[in-house]
Order: sequence, then structure tokens, then C-alpha cells
Amino acid sequence: MKWMANPYAGERPSDLIELFSWEEAKRARKFHESLPAYAETPLYSLGGLARSFGIGGLYVKDESERFGLHAFKGLGASYALGRLHGGSGETVTFATATDGNHGKGLAWAARELGQRAVVFLPAGSAKERVDAIREQGADARVTELNYDDTVRLAEEEAACNGWVLVQATAWTGYEKVPRLIMQGYLTLIDEAFGQLEEASAPPVTHLFLQAGVGSFAAAMAAYVAARLGKDAPKIIVMEPDKADCFYRSALKGDGAAAEVGGDLDTMMAGLACGVPSPDAWAILKPLVSHFASCSDEVSTNGMRILSRPSAGDPRVVSGESGAAVAVGLLGGLTSVDREMLGLDASSVVLAVNTEGDTDPGNFRRITGGMGARPQIERFARRVE
Repeated sequence: MKWMANPYAGERPSDLIELFSWEEAKRARKFHESLPAYAETPLYSLGGLARSFGIGGLYVKDESERFGLHAFKGLGASYALGRLHGGSGETVTFATATDGNHGKGLAWAARELGQRAVVFLPAGSAKERVDAIREQGADARVTELNYDDTVRLAEEEAACNGWVLVQATAWTGYEKVPRLIMQGYLTLIDEAFGQLEEASAPPVTHLFLQAGVGSFAAAMAAYVAARLGKDAPKIIVMEPDKADCFYRSALKGDGAAAEVGGDLDTMMAGLACGVPSPDAWAILKPLVSHFASCSDEVSTNGMRILSRPSAGDPRVVSGESGAAVAVGLLGGLTSVDREMLGLDASSVVLAVNTEGDTDPGNFRRITGGMGARPQIERFARRVE
């Protein structure tokens, strides 16, 4: 793994963080609570693992069963579609490009609202992810392109066919929809901080966030900055080393975002994005403490650790792009790394398990065990 201290940390925050305030989170949460499938996802305390890492606490917000989709993406897709559709009786076709979870979330949201969805996936997409999207009633099309080129294809096809593009990444002239998606994500972090308060948990000192195009990480970072101000935790952004566009943006040092080309060949499919969302870079640039560029082995180790918990800890089913990344990083820190990040016995870490075993075959190969368990067992142990 490679670390980069953010040279822009402490600069004036972007005005965009106002779009992801506590008030906006309440608005998004009210919408999601109106959906029949809504249920608050659990926040787990992994005290045994925290002790083994030499920190004061480790909390994982588990999104692996959100809306039955095994990932958090349905939050953003449903909120965006709800705001865009507005209860109109007209049938609309929504289109997107995805590494898997966003497309499945869009397909589910479109079905729930009685709309159509066309989903484009990059070359090499796991069959299980494609099938999961089709099971939601969407037209899923696997391309011969990498993720970023697939986004461009989806944009072109939507324009030619009169479809509404629902993409999580922004670009010049395309900002409204990605921002709605990011606002939808706020429900999970608002739930998490409410659960921490209910449990009288100590203040979070470090927030570990995974980044693809950066929309999820930026929404979470903006929320804590807007809600907690100077008391906000240190923010650590993690990426696969084959698609570490934020790490390279910080390393570049000229203020501009960097892009990563090629096939973006990483097991962390949900993070295999080489072009940062401009909105995400603008938000994260002054708020992040450190960027981490991780090998697939980091995620692999994290998946195994979470699937075989320390005594007294709950088992967490994490996919390649989920909380496994944070746990794998924490498990591989040197004393120098710990000092650099300010991690010690009083530190409290919050991570988000953004996906469960969305690629069940790979999960079994890595952990040697089964993936999702009966829901009654999964929800049996929350924060105490």
C-alpha cells in the first residue's frame, strides 16, 4: 500500500458541502423512510478487532442488505429517480453505466417506480453482477470498454434514444443528477451518527472512505464537515492501486485532478474508476487527511478478517469494495503509518461496508465460506 498526505488539507472548503448538510440528509432520509422496502441498516461495534489493531474502537455501518440489494447504491438511485420522476404518470427510460452496484440500484429503483432501465457494464463484469441487474428487470448490456469509456457510451446512447442518464459522476454541464445521487447516500451516514449517539459511543476520530469516482466519499466527507465542523474526524480515502485517481491527484500537486487510463484491472470492481468526478475532487481536496493506494491483497485480507471475526465480534460479509478495504488497511499498518495517521489506543474508527458478497463466487474463493446468512442472524448484533 502507498500513502499520500493531502497537500491541500485545510484549504477553504468548497461551497458544495452545503448541498450535503444535515438538513439535506434529513430530507433524503424522509424520502427513503417512505419506501416500503426501507429499514435502518445496522451499525456494528467490532471491539475485539479494534483491540487487535491497537485502537480504541472500530464501528462498521453495514449496507450489505440495504433494500435487499447487497449494497448501498439503491439509496442514491432511488432518491435521484424520485426527484427526477416527481410522480409523473409518464413512463421514462433511465440509463446508466456501472461496475455493478449502481446499476443494480438503478434497476431496482426504476422497477419500484414503474419505469424502465438500461444499464451498460464494462468488459470483464462478473456474470453474477450482470444477472443481478437483469433480475431487477433492466436491460443490461456488457461492453468491450473500461468503466470510464462505458460511461461515455451510456451518455451517447441516452442522448440518441431520449433516455434520462443517471450517472454518479459529474462533468461540466452534468451536475444535477450526480448531486441528487450523492444526497441520497446521506441517509446511511445520518443513520450511522444517530446510532452512535444512541449507543453513547465515543466521538469518531477517523473516517475511512473508499473512492471510485468519489461521489460516495465526497458525500460522506461533506456531511461530517457540515455537521461537525472543527470536530469532524480525520478522513482517509482509499482506492485500488490500478485506479487510484484521487491518490494521483494529490501526488500531482498542481491542484488539478489526475486520470488513470488502461483496463483498470482490479478485483475491487466497484472502485475501478480512473476519472474523478469534478464535484468529488472539489469537495475532498480540502477535507481529506490522507489518500491510500491499495493492492487487491489489502481487500482480500480484509474480507477474510471480517468473515472470521475476533471473539465477541459479529461476522461481517464484505465484498471486495466494502469495509474489507479499511480493515485490510488497518491490519497492515506499520508503526510509522500509525503515527502518520494519528492512530493510537484512543482512536475511534468508522468504516462503511458499502457492499456484501455481490460477487458470491469470488467471496467464497477468498474466504472459503458462505456469503450472506439468514437476515435474523445478520441483524442479531448491533451496537450495544
